[in-house]
Amino acid sequence: MKTLNTILIALAIFVCAGISAQAGNTSDKKGEVTELTSESFNAKIIDTTKEGMKYLGKKPAIVDFTATWCGPCRKLAPILEELAKDYKGKVEVYKVDVDQCKDLAKAFQISSIPALLFIPVDGEPQMLIGLRGKEDLKKDIDRILLKK
Repeated sequence: MKTLNTILIALAIFVCAGISAQAGNTSDKKGEVTELTSESFNAKIIDTTKEGMKYLGKKPAIVDFTATWCGPCRKLAPILEELAKDYKGKVEVYKVDVDQCKDLAKAFQISSIPALLFIPVDGEPQMLIGLRGKEDLKKDIDRILLKK
């Protein structure tokens, strides 16, 4: 009986360690939407703790300011997943939960969601508010980020 309890405890520790490692994973997954924390946003996108908000990325990016309770945000999420695959290698797609990253929501004056921040490598970022369809977003990506 002690052996069974020991095995179950070891298994529980192993599973929990794996789950917490996955939950904190903000690695760059190409062709996928990467969830960012405030810390990873400041390290990869724009360091909001410094003056001059300079883009740190090498490729154009879209940052989806979202929340789990937001219906339009939930409708937009699979569209952004598709776009991340369609523009793999050309555009990075990220999401930020405004409830978890209140400092970022404040820094970018997010008062309505979904809010999409389009960040070209060169040029001024643009914020688009509200739910958009895939074809409209493709046009926005081509116009704002890829300058087609």
